[in-house]
Amino acid sequence: MFPSVRLRVSTRCEKENAPNGGIEDEAERFARRESTMPDRFRYLTKEAPDSPIIWPWFVALGFLVYAWRAVLFELSNWRKAAFAILGFVGDLSKFALALVFHFIGDPITFLISLVETAMYSVRAFYSGIVAYTPVRELTTVILLASSVLAIGEAVEPNSISKQPYVVTIAGLVGYAAVQSYISEPFFWTVLLGLYGYSRLIKKRDDVTSALPSAAVLAGVGEPWVRVVAITGYLALAMYHNSTKTSSEEESQSLRRAPPMPLLAAALAIGVRLAAKWAGYRHLTWMIV
Repeated sequence: MFPSVRLRVSTRCEKENAPNGGIEDEAERFARRESTMPDRFRYLTKEAPDSPIIWPWFVALGFLVYAWRAVLFELSNWRKAAFAILGFVGDLSKFALALVFHFIGDPITFLISLVETAMYSVRAFYSGIVAYTPVRELTTVILLASSVLAIGEAVEPNSISKQPYVVTIAGLVGYAAVQSYISEPFFWTVLLGLYGYSRLIKKRDDVTSALPSAAVLAGVGEPWVRVVAITGYLALAMYHNSTKTSSEEESQSLRRAPPMPLLAAALAIGVRLAAKWAGYRHLTWMIV
């Protein structure tokens, strides 16, 4: 009788434990392996899940809001601090600049005024060229001066390239005389001085020495002065050419160097015509 009872009990326990075997995992079995509770009652000891607690989240949310406000407050303080630092650096730079100007302010001011005056002078000179360049008169000056220079180069090659600075000074003196910057006696004195410098100091021939003065007189002089200058220089060139030997003519090599005054006059004419053409084109575009 006892074996049969034991068999029934064990069979019943196996049937009751069969559905619980799929629920309990190995970790729970390992945790309860030393328990004295029978296996048939162990499913009753399974802990029920607790309901979720929500109120701690509200506490955390309050802390987050407070922390965010603190962060914004600190950021505003940092912005104020950055602006204060930049203002201090600006004040320090102003102080350093004032200190520099206290010691070397006058030279810097003079240099700035000099640069400003030079810029305004260049602008006024360019505006004068664009607005008031006498194209016909400058063309006449270029033609007459070029004729004298051509006579000198034909008789004495390299007479221009030998004395570029003297030719440039003569051109500047002629421009100053036309603009009434210098008096007429001073103008004639400078031309005579240029001839004496080339003839006596540089030991050049008469044609080369008289070339700058004759070109200036032919370009900017009165009509009768132009006739006298061109005729006299042509006669001097013919006489000098008649006295030259063939050996002197063969030993000379040609070098082309156009005089700067004629280049400046040609540039002024080009700027004036270009500005005039651009103005006409602009007006045409506005009308169309």
